[in-house]
Amino acid sequence: MVAAGELIERLLASLAADDTAAPLARDWARNLTSERRLAVNTLTSYLRDLQDFFAFLQGHQGGPVGKDTLAGLGVPELRAWLSARRRKGLSSRSTARALSAVRGFYRFLGRTDVLTNAAVQAVSTPKVPHSVPRPLSVGGALAVVDEIGALSEEPWVADRDTAIVTLLYGCGLRISEALTLLRRDAPEGESMVVRGKGGKQRLVPVLPAVRDAIRAYLAACPHVLAPDGPLFIGVRGKQLNPGIVQQRIRVLRGALGLPDSATPHALRHSFATHLLASGGDLRTIQELLGHASLSTTQHYTEVDTARLLSIYDAAHPRAGRDTP
Repeated sequence: MVAAGELIERLLASLAADDTAAPLARDWARNLTSERRLAVNTLTSYLRDLQDFFAFLQGHQGGPVGKDTLAGLGVPELRAWLSARRRKGLSSRSTARALSAVRGFYRFLGRTDVLTNAAVQAVSTPKVPHSVPRPLSVGGALAVVDEIGALSEEPWVADRDTAIVTLLYGCGLRISEALTLLRRDAPEGESMVVRGKGGKQRLVPVLPAVRDAIRAYLAACPHVLAPDGPLFIGVRGKQLNPGIVQQRIRVLRGALGLPDSATPHALRHSFATHLLASGGDLRTIQELLGHASLSTTQHYTEVDTARLLSIYDAAHPRAGRDTP
């Protein structure tokens, strides 16, 4: 597994940029890391988007991208880049995110008085189809928690996987948040501090079932876990790769007959949706999830409304019929 710093260096080194533009990208990455304190996954996504943008410009103009190229870029070139992404089959959501990353890069260049370019803000953002979270049913979520341990022949690994999915469903964590917890973060009381996107911290309540699952894993783990080291580790004692958890749940959803939307992140969606259905208020759920905007949390009200309508359609005698 490549270390985060090494991956960032590789992405910066592979940019199709000349000596006038490469330092600008490096300064931006440094700003995102030290001042905005973006999560590593977010930062690498931004750099990959910038890498794609530079690669297109290199092919478009026949050479590495320079500062003058960035300053002189017009709306037609930007539209050509967006069209090229569409021809490659990339989704509107992915392209909207990439354009947002490029705009962020240009905003940084403007704030630091390096250069400005009005065309970047003038080009239209691709329309992103509206979607709502896809949680599991209560039974489906509990089945994942109960059965994931059966996929491993190593008892301590089974306890580890059970602890992770219990944490995701019981506390509403992102998989990245769970796997960046340190040993000293393991909850002993009724709450725990979680570091979310951008290094922001939030306090989340911890159910007894979550504490018990983590304690069982710690008791069974054959490795010595340093207080400042990762809480969840792989069989070689290193920080656990999220791909391992994702692969486990892919196997499990096939065995349990769960939909393709059953992923580690679906457990976070399930936490929020089931809490809302039980009477939780949006502001509290927003704080528990670490959403910066209430509008993001409000998507879960659409999930709950859809669930109620499906029950109505199945049960009401006049559902789906024209009334006289």
